[in-house]
Amino acid sequence: MARLIILSGPSCAGKSPLHAALNKFHPDIGRALKKLVLYNSRTPRPKEIEGKDYYFRTRQEIEALKGRKGYLVMEVRGDIHALKIGELEKMLAAGDVIFEGNPFMGCALMDAPGLGKINKLSVFISPLSKEEIQYLKAPGKNVSLPDLVADIQRRKLLRRMQKQKGILSKVDLEEVERRCQSAYNEMRHAHRFDHVLPNHDGEDSENWDAFYYPVGDAHKTLTALVALLSGKTPALAEKWEASLLP
Repeated sequence: MARLIILSGPSCAGKSPLHAALNKFHPDIGRALKKLVLYNSRTPRPKEIEGKDYYFRTRQEIEALKGRKGYLVMEVRGDIHALKIGELEKMLAAGDVIFEGNPFMGCALMDAPGLGKINKLSVFISPLSKEEIQYLKAPGKNVSLPDLVADIQRRKLLRRMQKQKGILSKVDLEEVERRCQSAYNEMRHAHRFDHVLPNHDGEDSENWDAFYYPVGDAHKTLTALVALLSGKTPALAEKWEASLLP
């Protein structure tokens, strides 16, 4: 039976390089997963390809799909995303499909009535582990988790965008801020996923490709994802409770 693989996490958590590493180092697994491509209202990033990364359309075009039967449409971090359920069903009829993207759409795919009988494997990529969160929540630490998560992701997002664009504009900085401020709320949905993989090597990290083979957390996260896709439960995989993040 075909599976829908849902790979989600905050912006710059490392989803894209993880998916790319899966295709590069485990092509037998990667080739079997057809990528689900969404409609997106934002401007393409450098090296993104129409039809491969997203279907880039105007905000007005995507907003016009709201309320139409068979479409999932939602606003995510200031952008509008959309998916045609019928296209996903056709893809699943031919084999396994992977969605790599934000947790809001990931949860919507879990809840979509038309996909209730589909076999799903949901994996959340988190910039913090359960143990780290519990440590930071302990009495006397006086840590604001929303602020800390935002700062962690802000640094990653800034490094990623500087690599892509060099000098950043005010619009670029505003986008970074929207994404980093959304990260904690996105992590609060992690308990809904089958597995959580903590990963400190975000999309900005050179550990994905500077040494040809992934190293550090990039290597550990890739190995754990391969195990999950093969029906095993690696030691790195966590299961979070709804109460972990207040």
